[in-house]
Amino acid sequence: MNRRNTLRLLALMISGVLALKASANGFRLVDQDAFATARGEAFVATADNPSAIYYNPAGITQLEGNNVRAGLYGIYFDPSYSPPGTAPNHAHTYHSSDNLAAVPQLFYTYTPENLPLSFGLGVYSPYGGSMSWPQDTGFRAVALQSSLTYFTINPVVAFKVLPSFSIGGGVMVNYAKMDLEQGILRTQKPNTNFFRFNGNGWSVGYNLGLLWQPHEKVSIGASFRSSATVTLDGQTKIEQYPVIPTSQARSAQTDFEFPLTAVFGISYRPTPKWNLEFDADYTDWSSFASNTIHQATKPPGINQNIPLVLNWQPSWMYEFGVTRYFDNGWHVSAGYVYNENSIPDANYTPLVADLDRHFFSVGTGFKGKTFNFDIAYQLGYGPTRTVAGSKPSTAGHIAGQTADGNYDFNSQAVMLTVGMHF
Repeated sequence: MNRRNTLRLLALMISGVLALKASANGFRLVDQDAFATARGEAFVATADNPSAIYYNPAGITQLEGNNVRAGLYGIYFDPSYSPPGTAPNHAHTYHSSDNLAAVPQLFYTYTPENLPLSFGLGVYSPYGGSMSWPQDTGFRAVALQSSLTYFTINPVVAFKVLPSFSIGGGVMVNYAKMDLEQGILRTQKPNTNFFRFNGNGWSVGYNLGLLWQPHEKVSIGASFRSSATVTLDGQTKIEQYPVIPTSQARSAQTDFEFPLTAVFGISYRPTPKWNLEFDADYTDWSSFASNTIHQATKPPGINQNIPLVLNWQPSWMYEFGVTRYFDNGWHVSAGYVYNENSIPDANYTPLVADLDRHFFSVGTGFKGKTFNFDIAYQLGYGPTRTVAGSKPSTAGHIAGQTADGNYDFNSQAVMLTVGMHF
Protein backbone atom coordinates (compact mmCIF):
# COMPACT_ATOMS: atom_id res chain seq x y z
CA MET A 1 0.00 0.00 0.00
CA ASN A 2 1.49 3.35 -1.04
CA ARG A 3 1.57 6.43 1.16
CA ARG A 4 -1.25 8.18 -0.65
CA ASN A 5 -3.64 5.25 -0.30
CA THR A 6 -2.61 4.71 3.31
CA LEU A 7 -3.41 8.29 4.29
CA ARG A 8 -6.69 8.09 2.46
CA LEU A 9 -7.52 4.93 4.39
CA LEU A 10 -6.66 6.66 7.68
CA ALA A 11 -8.94 9.58 6.90
CA LEU A 12 -11.88 7.26 6.25
CA MET A 13 -11.02 5.03 9.20
CA ILE A 14 -11.06 7.83 11.75
CA SER A 15 -14.61 8.88 10.94
CA GLY A 16 -15.80 5.31 11.46
CA VAL A 17 -13.74 4.38 14.49
CA LEU A 18 -14.75 7.39 16.57
CA ALA A 19 -18.39 6.72 15.84
CA LEU A 20 -17.80 3.30 17.39
CA LYS A 21 -16.41 4.92 20.49
CA ALA A 22 -19.60 6.92 20.83
CA SER A 23 -21.56 3.68 20.68
CA ALA A 24 -19.58 2.28 23.59
CA ASN A 25 -20.76 5.22 25.69
CA GLY A 26 -24.33 3.98 25.52
CA PHE A 27 -23.83 1.24 28.10
CA ARG A 28 -26.40 2.29 30.69
CA LEU A 29 -26.13 0.98 34.27
CA VAL A 30 -29.53 0.94 35.97
CA ASP A 31 -28.45 -1.24 38.93
CA GLN A 32 -27.91 1.24 41.76
CA ASP A 33 -29.31 -0.61 44.81
CA ALA A 34 -29.54 -4.28 45.77
CA PHE A 35 -33.17 -4.04 46.89
CA ALA A 36 -34.20 -2.40 43.62
CA THR A 37 -32.11 -4.85 41.55
CA ALA A 38 -33.70 -7.84 43.30
CA ARG A 39 -37.06 -6.38 42.22
CA GLY A 40 -35.98 -6.09 38.56
CA GLU A 41 -35.33 -2.33 39.01
CA ALA A 42 -39.10 -1.81 39.50
CA PHE A 43 -38.63 0.79 42.21
CA VAL A 44 -39.74 4.23 40.96
CA ALA A 45 -43.17 3.89 42.64
CA THR A 46 -41.67 2.43 45.86
CA ALA A 47 -38.49 4.55 46.29
CA ASP A 48 -38.32 4.07 50.05
CA ASN A 49 -34.58 4.05 50.72
CA PRO A 50 -31.77 6.56 50.02
CA SER A 51 -31.12 5.18 46.50
CA ALA A 52 -34.35 7.01 45.59
CA ILE A 53 -31.96 9.88 44.83
CA TYR A 54 -31.28 7.97 41.59
CA TYR A 55 -34.57 6.12 41.05
CA ASN A 56 -37.02 8.85 42.11
CA PRO A 57 -35.85 11.80 44.26
CA ALA A 58 -39.40 12.49 45.47
CA GLY A 59 -39.22 9.24 47.43
CA ILE A 60 -36.74 10.51 50.01
CA THR A 61 -39.62 12.32 51.80
CA GLN A 62 -40.59 8.87 53.10
CA LEU A 63 -37.37 8.73 55.16
CA GLU A 64 -36.86 10.20 58.63
CA GLY A 65 -33.69 11.64 60.15
CA ASN A 66 -30.33 10.67 58.66
CA ASN A 67 -29.92 7.71 56.34
CA VAL A 68 -26.85 6.46 54.51
CA ARG A 69 -26.70 3.56 52.06
CA ALA A 70 -23.69 2.24 50.15
CA GLY A 71 -23.34 -0.64 47.75
CA LEU A 72 -21.24 -2.50 45.22
CA TYR A 73 -22.50 -4.05 41.98
CA GLY A 74 -20.15 -6.79 40.77
CA ILE A 75 -20.76 -8.34 37.37
CA TYR A 76 -19.28 -11.04 35.16
CA PHE A 77 -20.41 -10.59 31.55
CA ASP A 78 -19.52 -12.64 28.49
CA PRO A 79 -20.32 -11.08 25.10
CA SER A 80 -19.43 -13.44 22.24
CA TYR A 81 -19.18 -13.30 18.46
CA SER A 82 -19.13 -15.85 15.66
CA PRO A 83 -18.52 -14.90 12.01
CA PRO A 84 -21.30 -15.03 9.41
CA GLY A 85 -22.20 -18.58 8.47
CA THR A 86 -20.80 -19.98 11.74
CA ALA A 87 -23.13 -21.51 14.28
CA PRO A 88 -23.10 -19.70 17.66
CA ASN A 89 -20.99 -21.42 20.34
CA HIS A 90 -18.93 -23.04 17.61
CA ALA A 91 -15.14 -23.41 17.87
CA HIS A 92 -14.76 -20.14 15.93
CA THR A 93 -16.66 -18.14 18.53
CA TYR A 94 -14.73 -15.21 20.02
CA HIS A 95 -15.17 -13.69 23.48
CA SER A 96 -14.35 -10.28 24.92
CA SER A 97 -11.56 -10.52 27.50
CA ASP A 98 -12.91 -7.72 29.71
CA ASN A 99 -15.30 -9.87 31.72
CA LEU A 100 -15.33 -8.43 35.24
CA ALA A 101 -16.52 -5.08 36.54
CA ALA A 102 -17.38 -3.58 39.94
CA VAL A 103 -19.45 -0.41 40.33
CA PRO A 104 -19.87 1.36 43.72
CA GLN A 105 -22.69 3.65 44.87
CA LEU A 106 -23.20 5.95 47.87
CA PHE A 107 -26.39 7.75 48.96
CA TYR A 108 -27.16 9.99 51.95
CA THR A 109 -30.46 11.65 52.96
CA TYR A 110 -31.55 13.97 55.74
CA THR A 111 -35.10 14.93 56.72
CA PRO A 112 -35.40 17.64 59.43
CA GLU A 113 -38.07 17.30 62.07
CA ASN A 114 -41.25 19.34 61.56
CA LEU A 115 -40.33 20.34 58.00
CA PRO A 116 -41.86 19.02 54.74
CA LEU A 117 -38.40 19.02 53.12
CA SER A 118 -35.82 16.29 52.62
CA PHE A 119 -32.28 16.58 51.31
CA GLY A 120 -30.00 14.06 49.69
CA LEU A 121 -26.66 13.48 47.99
CA GLY A 122 -25.78 10.59 45.70
CA VAL A 123 -22.56 9.49 44.00
CA TYR A 124 -23.02 6.72 41.44
CA SER A 125 -22.28 5.54 37.87
CA PRO A 126 -25.28 5.63 35.50
CA TYR A 127 -23.14 4.57 32.50
CA GLY A 128 -20.03 2.48 32.02
CA GLY A 129 -18.51 -0.55 30.38
CA SER A 130 -15.57 -2.01 28.50
CA MET A 131 -14.86 -4.39 25.61
CA SER A 132 -11.61 -5.98 24.43
CA TRP A 133 -11.73 -8.28 21.39
CA PRO A 134 -8.95 -10.54 20.04
CA GLN A 135 -6.94 -9.44 17.01
CA ASP A 136 -8.24 -12.26 14.78
CA THR A 137 -12.02 -11.84 15.00
CA GLY A 138 -12.31 -10.70 11.40
CA PHE A 139 -13.49 -7.20 12.39
CA ARG A 140 -10.13 -5.85 13.61
CA ALA A 141 -10.47 -2.83 11.30
CA VAL A 142 -13.92 -2.20 12.79
CA ALA A 143 -13.23 -2.52 16.53
CA LEU A 144 -10.66 -3.78 19.03
CA GLN A 145 -11.32 -2.32 22.46
CA SER A 146 -12.97 0.52 24.31
CA SER A 147 -13.85 1.60 27.83
CA LEU A 148 -16.03 4.18 29.53
CA THR A 149 -15.81 5.46 33.10
CA TYR A 150 -18.71 7.71 34.07
CA PHE A 151 -19.83 8.95 37.48
CA THR A 152 -22.42 11.43 38.73
CA ILE A 153 -22.55 13.66 41.81
CA ASN A 154 -26.24 14.33 42.47
CA PRO A 155 -27.50 16.65 45.27
CA VAL A 156 -31.32 16.67 45.51
CA VAL A 157 -34.14 18.24 47.52
CA ALA A 158 -37.69 16.91 47.89
CA PHE A 159 -40.89 18.55 49.11
CA LYS A 160 -43.88 16.77 50.62
CA VAL A 161 -46.70 18.84 49.12
CA LEU A 162 -49.39 16.66 50.71
CA PRO A 163 -49.19 13.58 52.95
CA SER A 164 -49.82 11.51 49.81
CA PHE A 165 -47.91 13.56 47.23
CA SER A 166 -44.22 14.54 46.96
CA ILE A 167 -41.98 16.09 44.34
CA GLY A 168 -38.22 16.24 44.14
CA GLY A 169 -35.29 17.15 41.96
CA GLY A 170 -31.63 17.95 41.81
CA VAL A 171 -28.53 18.76 39.82
CA MET A 172 -26.37 16.08 38.18
CA VAL A 173 -22.67 16.86 37.81
CA ASN A 174 -21.16 14.22 35.53
CA TYR A 175 -17.61 13.15 34.69
CA ALA A 176 -16.83 10.92 31.69
CA LYS A 177 -13.59 9.30 30.50
CA MET A 178 -13.39 7.29 27.26
CA ASP A 179 -10.68 5.19 25.62
CA LEU A 180 -10.59 3.35 22.31
CA GLU A 181 -8.28 1.28 20.15
CA GLN A 182 -8.94 0.01 16.63
CA GLY A 183 -6.80 -1.57 13.93
CA ILE A 184 -6.19 0.16 10.60
CA LEU A 185 -5.51 -2.92 8.49
CA ARG A 186 -6.94 -6.45 8.45
CA THR A 187 -4.08 -7.94 10.47
CA GLN A 188 -1.78 -6.84 13.28
CA LYS A 189 1.32 -8.19 11.53
CA PRO A 190 3.79 -7.82 9.89
CA ASN A 191 3.62 -4.06 10.45
CA THR A 192 2.26 -2.31 13.53
CA ASN A 193 -0.95 -0.42 12.86
CA PHE A 194 -3.52 1.08 15.20
CA PHE A 195 -5.69 4.07 15.96
CA ARG A 196 -6.25 5.25 19.54
CA PHE A 197 -8.45 7.92 21.01
CA ASN A 198 -8.97 9.02 24.61
CA GLY A 199 -10.71 11.97 26.19
CA ASN A 200 -12.45 13.14 29.33
CA GLY A 201 -14.73 15.95 30.43
CA TRP A 202 -17.53 17.21 32.67
CA SER A 203 -21.19 18.00 32.08
CA VAL A 204 -24.23 19.21 34.05
CA GLY A 205 -27.84 18.01 33.95
CA TYR A 206 -30.80 17.58 36.30
CA ASN A 207 -33.25 14.95 37.54
CA LEU A 208 -36.87 15.23 38.69
CA GLY A 209 -39.36 12.92 40.35
CA LEU A 210 -42.86 12.67 41.77
CA LEU A 211 -44.53 10.16 44.05
CA TRP A 212 -48.30 9.97 44.55
CA GLN A 213 -50.34 7.58 46.66
CA PRO A 214 -53.97 8.00 45.51
CA HIS A 215 -55.03 4.94 47.53
CA GLU A 216 -53.53 3.13 50.51
CA LYS A 217 -52.83 0.13 48.26
CA VAL A 218 -51.60 2.01 45.19
CA SER A 219 -48.56 4.22 44.64
CA ILE A 220 -47.59 5.94 41.38
CA GLY A 221 -44.09 7.20 40.64
CA ALA A 222 -42.32 8.93 37.78
CA SER A 223 -38.81 10.24 37.25
CA PHE A 224 -36.98 12.16 34.55
CA ARG A 225 -33.26 12.55 33.94
CA SER A 226 -32.21 15.25 31.49
CA SER A 227 -29.77 14.76 28.65
CA ALA A 228 -26.26 16.04 29.37
CA THR A 229 -23.68 17.06 26.79
CA VAL A 230 -20.07 16.36 27.71
CA THR A 231 -17.13 17.92 25.89
CA LEU A 232 -14.36 15.33 25.66
CA ASP A 233 -10.90 16.88 25.60
CA GLY A 234 -8.21 14.39 24.72
CA GLN A 235 -5.91 13.15 22.01
CA THR A 236 -5.58 10.81 19.06
CA LYS A 237 -2.66 8.51 18.21
CA ILE A 238 -2.04 6.83 14.86
CA GLU A 239 0.68 4.42 13.79
CA GLN A 240 1.15 2.38 10.64
CA TYR A 241 4.70 1.24 10.13
CA PRO A 242 6.58 2.14 7.90
CA VAL A 243 4.36 4.95 6.51
CA ILE A 244 3.71 6.43 9.96
CA PRO A 245 6.49 4.73 11.97
CA THR A 246 5.74 6.14 15.42
CA SER A 247 2.54 7.38 17.01
CA GLN A 248 2.28 11.09 17.74
CA ALA A 249 -0.37 12.55 20.02
CA ARG A 250 -2.68 15.20 18.57
CA SER A 251 -5.11 17.19 20.68
CA ALA A 252 -8.72 16.35 19.85
CA GLN A 253 -12.15 17.40 21.11
CA THR A 254 -15.73 16.31 20.56
CA ASP A 255 -19.15 16.54 22.22
CA PHE A 256 -21.46 13.67 23.08
CA GLU A 257 -25.01 14.13 24.34
CA PHE A 258 -25.85 11.44 26.86
CA PRO A 259 -29.56 10.66 26.56
CA LEU A 260 -32.55 11.75 28.60
CA THR A 261 -34.43 8.99 30.40
CA ALA A 262 -37.97 8.80 31.77
CA VAL A 263 -39.53 6.14 34.01
CA PHE A 264 -43.15 5.61 34.99
CA GLY A 265 -44.29 2.97 37.47
CA ILE A 266 -47.19 1.77 39.54
CA SER A 267 -46.97 -0.20 42.79
CA TYR A 268 -49.83 -2.31 44.13
CA ARG A 269 -49.78 -3.46 47.76
CA PRO A 270 -52.73 -5.77 48.44
CA THR A 271 -51.53 -6.12 52.04
CA PRO A 272 -48.62 -4.55 53.99
CA LYS A 273 -46.74 -7.83 53.44
CA TRP A 274 -46.71 -7.65 49.62
CA ASN A 275 -45.49 -5.08 47.08
CA LEU A 276 -45.88 -5.65 43.33
CA GLU A 277 -44.65 -3.07 40.83
CA PHE A 278 -44.43 -2.56 37.08
CA ASP A 279 -42.23 0.15 35.47
CA ALA A 280 -41.70 1.33 31.91
CA ASP A 281 -38.25 2.89 31.40
CA TYR A 282 -37.51 4.97 28.27
CA THR A 283 -34.05 6.03 27.00
CA ASP A 284 -33.81 8.50 24.12
CA TRP A 285 -30.71 7.12 22.40
CA SER A 286 -31.52 9.26 19.35
CA SER A 287 -29.27 11.87 21.00
CA PHE A 288 -26.48 9.71 19.52
CA ALA A 289 -27.20 10.89 15.97
CA SER A 290 -24.20 12.76 14.56
CA ASN A 291 -21.48 15.17 15.65
CA THR A 292 -17.92 16.16 14.78
CA ILE A 293 -14.41 15.41 16.03
CA HIS A 294 -12.26 18.57 16.06
CA GLN A 295 -8.49 18.12 15.98
CA ALA A 296 -6.20 20.96 17.00
CA THR A 297 -3.92 20.39 14.01
CA LYS A 298 -4.50 18.82 10.63
CA PRO A 299 -2.76 15.43 10.24
CA PRO A 300 -1.08 14.84 6.85
CA GLY A 301 -3.67 13.67 4.32
CA ILE A 302 -6.50 13.55 6.90
CA ASN A 303 -9.37 15.96 7.44
CA GLN A 304 -9.01 18.12 10.52
CA ASN A 305 -12.74 18.02 11.38
CA ILE A 306 -14.25 14.53 11.23
CA PRO A 307 -18.04 14.07 10.92
CA LEU A 308 -19.55 11.19 12.91
CA VAL A 309 -22.79 9.37 12.05
CA LEU A 310 -24.28 7.08 14.74
CA ASN A 311 -28.07 6.87 14.17
CA TRP A 312 -29.02 5.19 17.44
CA GLN A 313 -32.71 4.64 18.22
CA PRO A 314 -34.80 5.18 21.38
CA SER A 315 -35.48 2.03 23.40
CA TRP A 316 -37.51 0.77 26.36
CA MET A 317 -36.95 -1.40 29.39
CA TYR A 318 -39.95 -3.10 30.97
CA GLU A 319 -39.48 -4.01 34.62
CA PHE A 320 -41.53 -6.11 37.03
CA GLY A 321 -40.82 -6.82 40.68
CA VAL A 322 -42.40 -8.33 43.78
CA THR A 323 -41.39 -8.24 47.45
CA ARG A 324 -42.69 -10.27 50.39
CA TYR A 325 -42.15 -8.69 53.81
CA PHE A 326 -41.97 -10.68 57.08
CA ASP A 327 -42.71 -9.61 60.65
CA ASN A 328 -39.10 -9.99 61.86
CA GLY A 329 -37.67 -7.34 59.48
CA TRP A 330 -36.67 -9.72 56.69
CA HIS A 331 -37.92 -9.61 53.12
CA VAL A 332 -37.42 -11.50 49.85
CA SER A 333 -37.79 -10.17 46.31
CA ALA A 334 -37.79 -11.33 42.70
CA GLY A 335 -37.85 -9.44 39.41
CA TYR A 336 -37.60 -9.45 35.63
CA VAL A 337 -36.40 -6.89 33.05
CA TYR A 338 -36.79 -6.92 29.28
CA ASN A 339 -34.28 -4.56 27.61
CA GLU A 340 -34.74 -3.59 23.92
CA ASN A 341 -31.73 -3.07 21.66
CA SER A 342 -30.91 0.42 20.36
CA ILE A 343 -28.48 0.08 17.44
CA PRO A 344 -29.70 -0.77 13.91
CA ASP A 345 -27.76 -3.34 11.89
CA ALA A 346 -26.39 -0.68 9.54
CA ASN A 347 -24.57 1.05 12.42
CA TYR A 348 -23.82 -1.95 14.59
CA THR A 349 -20.60 -1.96 16.61
CA PRO A 350 -19.02 -4.90 18.46
CA LEU A 351 -18.01 -2.44 21.19
CA VAL A 352 -21.51 -2.64 22.71
CA ALA A 353 -23.40 -5.82 23.63
CA ASP A 354 -26.54 -4.45 21.99
CA LEU A 355 -29.12 -7.22 21.86
CA ASP A 356 -32.64 -7.69 23.13
CA ARG A 357 -31.76 -8.86 26.64
CA HIS A 358 -33.59 -10.52 29.54
CA PHE A 359 -32.59 -10.14 33.19
CA PHE A 360 -33.88 -12.30 36.06
CA SER A 361 -33.16 -11.47 39.70
CA VAL A 362 -33.78 -12.62 43.26
CA GLY A 363 -32.70 -11.20 46.59
CA THR A 364 -33.17 -10.94 50.29
CA GLY A 365 -32.54 -8.35 52.96
CA PHE A 366 -33.11 -7.15 56.50
CA LYS A 367 -34.27 -3.79 57.84
CA GLY A 368 -33.68 -3.01 61.51
CA LYS A 369 -34.00 0.14 63.59
CA THR A 370 -30.40 1.18 62.88
CA PHE A 371 -28.83 -1.15 60.32
CA ASN A 372 -30.14 -2.68 57.12
CA PHE A 373 -28.77 -4.61 54.18
CA ASP A 374 -29.80 -6.25 50.92
CA ILE A 375 -28.13 -8.75 48.61
CA ALA A 376 -29.27 -9.62 45.09
CA TYR A 377 -28.33 -12.07 42.35
CA GLN A 378 -29.00 -11.25 38.70
CA LEU A 379 -28.82 -13.46 35.61
CA GLY A 380 -28.70 -11.82 32.17
CA TYR A 381 -29.29 -13.48 28.81
CA GLY A 382 -29.31 -12.18 25.24
CA PRO A 383 -30.65 -14.47 22.50
CA THR A 384 -28.46 -14.57 19.39
CA ARG A 385 -28.58 -11.43 17.29
CA THR A 386 -27.56 -11.88 13.65
CA VAL A 387 -26.21 -8.64 12.16
CA ALA A 388 -26.19 -8.25 8.38
CA GLY A 389 -25.45 -5.31 6.10
CA SER A 390 -23.51 -3.35 8.72
CA LYS A 391 -21.42 -0.32 7.76
CA PRO A 392 -20.01 0.88 11.10
CA SER A 393 -16.59 1.77 9.72
CA THR A 394 -15.60 2.84 6.21
CA ALA A 395 -12.07 1.68 7.02
CA GLY A 396 -13.48 -1.73 7.81
CA HIS A 397 -15.07 -1.91 4.39
CA ILE A 398 -11.86 -0.78 2.70
CA ALA A 399 -10.00 -3.49 4.59
CA GLY A 400 -12.72 -5.96 3.64
CA GLN A 401 -14.18 -6.24 7.14
CA THR A 402 -17.59 -5.46 8.67
CA ALA A 403 -19.38 -6.10 11.97
CA ASP A 404 -21.63 -8.75 10.37
CA GLY A 405 -22.07 -11.98 12.29
CA ASN A 406 -23.78 -13.57 15.29
CA TYR A 407 -23.66 -11.93 18.72
CA ASP A 408 -24.60 -13.49 22.05
CA PHE A 409 -24.61 -12.22 25.63
CA ASN A 410 -24.86 -13.66 29.12
CA SER A 411 -24.03 -12.21 32.51
CA GLN A 412 -24.12 -12.97 36.20
CA ALA A 413 -24.06 -10.29 38.87
CA VAL A 414 -24.16 -9.99 42.64
CA MET A 415 -25.02 -6.76 44.40
CA LEU A 416 -24.61 -5.95 48.09
CA THR A 417 -25.97 -2.82 49.73
CA VAL A 418 -25.70 -1.86 53.40
CA GLY A 419 -27.32 1.06 55.20
CA MET A 420 -27.69 2.85 58.49
CA HIS A 421 -30.37 5.07 60.01
CA PHE A 422 -29.48 7.56 62.76
